[in-house]
Amino acid sequence: MSLQNWLTLHWQDLGGLVWLLAWWLGYATFAQRRAARGVVCIASVLHEHRISWMRALLQRENRIADAALLANLERNASFLASTSIFVIAGVFTLLASVEKVRDMVVAVPLVAVDVSSLQLQFKILVLLLIHVYAFFTFTWSMRQYGFSAILLGAAPAKDEPAAQAENYVQHVARVIDQAGMSYNFGLRAFYFSLAVLAWLLSAWVFVAAVTLIVAVLYGREFHSPTLKDMLGATPSN
Repeated sequence: MSLQNWLTLHWQDLGGLVWLLAWWLGYATFAQRRAARGVVCIASVLHEHRISWMRALLQRENRIADAALLANLERNASFLASTSIFVIAGVFTLLASVEKVRDMVVAVPLVAVDVSSLQLQFKILVLLLIHVYAFFTFTWSMRQYGFSAILLGAAPAKDEPAAQAENYVQHVARVIDQAGMSYNFGLRAFYFSLAVLAWLLSAWVFVAAVTLIVAVLYGREFHSPTLKDMLGATPSN
């Protein structure tokens, strides 16, 4: 496919990509800054629980349960990383048979009959890149959980000075925070990839899907019943 062909993409397709990136990156930045400022949200409340977890860990002689918890978190990221690989393989198959995909898509009532193979290739390629990003994000989350497990093994004994223990608590909780954040980024990639599937039908359906996904993410992270219960269980409360 030549550069000239790419430049002939319909303005709605290029605008759709800008819409997706603007909402995705904009929401990620918004959520991260709110969490960093201590605004009540899933991320900030989880940080408090992770600090409490590390403090409780230092008071235990047997830390097998803590290691099992970290291993379980790592397995979750591993499962989704493997899923990303399967999705990537499936998307490559779509690229190889884009004409068949076009025949199937144009049969849907909402789809414009004049949709071109080039437009479908562009959208499928965006879907592919999203899942490549998700794969790298989930594998980075796995590695960070692995680092956390090593730090858990190096945890100081119960009789270590309080200052040293608190320094350990803060830094290890932050490493687990980073692992959880990477996992969250990967999940968001999965959510937005569903909006790209809607893009195969119509640019306007896609715009509505992206907006709906951001609204769902915001509601879950900042106003969900789960958040209220997690906040109520925070030791400082």
